[in-house]
Amino acid sequence: MDRQNGRPEGRKLQQANMFKRRFWIHLFFWALIWASLTWLEIRFNQMDFGFAAGNELIRILFYLVLVYGNIYFLIPRFLNERKLLLYGISLLALVIILTPVMVNVFYWRFQGFPELQAQVVRHQTGYYLLNFLITGAFAIFKIISDWVRAERDSRKIRTETMQSELRFLKSQINPHFLFNTLNSLYALTIRKSDLAPEIVLRLADMMRYMLYECNEKWVPLQREITYMENYLELEKLRHGEKADVHLHVQGEPGEMRVAPLLFIPFLENSFKHGLARSMDKGFVEVVLMIEPDEIHFSITNSKPAQLPHPEAARFGGIGLNNVRKRLDLLYPNAYDLQIENEPLTFRVNLQLKLPPTT
Repeated sequence: MDRQNGRPEGRKLQQANMFKRRFWIHLFFWALIWASLTWLEIRFNQMDFGFAAGNELIRILFYLVLVYGNIYFLIPRFLNERKLLLYGISLLALVIILTPVMVNVFYWRFQGFPELQAQVVRHQTGYYLLNFLITGAFAIFKIISDWVRAERDSRKIRTETMQSELRFLKSQINPHFLFNTLNSLYALTIRKSDLAPEIVLRLADMMRYMLYECNEKWVPLQREITYMENYLELEKLRHGEKADVHLHVQGEPGEMRVAPLLFIPFLENSFKHGLARSMDKGFVEVVLMIEPDEIHFSITNSKPAQLPHPEAARFGGIGLNNVRKRLDLLYPNAYDLQIENEPLTFRVNLQLKLPPTT
């Protein structure tokens, strides 16, 4: 892609289109205000259309100077820089300077209409008050709209960041599991074992889940359980008699939905730093308790006594910090993760409160 057709030019075109759209929206808004004020002046002051339209056009021009001078000069220069006192003084000065000009313009325009001139002089205070109220109202609208826009952009950035983080985190799921399973499958096919077809089906189901179903933010809890069952069965195959592996599910998943591959890093850790390092027979015990709006997940695995403490705090290729980061992104203030690192066992307890969106 060359520079002329690159993203910067695309952004410039988008900004130009946005400016044009805003220009026409603002023009339509002020034209509507002008038409309304003209109609009111004709209705209540019995003026002809040309004279009333000219009066209200002058009024609108002063409003434009007040409103846009405040929006595009005072607010960015003072209010956005948190110079509140300077902003207040500047806004008041803008009204105090322009209002007498506005009054004199109308006084001059109403030459030959002494009653209208007297009305302008009599209502000078009202001009000041009205101009200040109009300028302040548009300032409040500008502040609120900027805040809404900033919140929308912030949510969009957070969403994009979260999706990027989740894609990155999911990409770190231990690939060695696949290769180890394929090696075990190869050994079974050589021995012409009856287990080979079952292993192929389990592995295919896992790959389909990872490649296609995990692209969603939430997946059925039952699919996550099935994935764990397949994972554990394949690990049993790989470790053979050395592994004492159990999965206990208490409660019904029903229509519950969770983040995809949420529990897999803990399973990977239990084998990588547990059974894979133990020369003798070890164990991995997984318990999943399902309640109406909560999930209690625990996994306990044996580990050799000489396993260094810092290494025990890592999760097979993904890291404890990244696991917590993913939980923070998906379940803010809705989870409790406890790690118990004992001399011969390693235990993870995760209590998860499911948000209404799942």
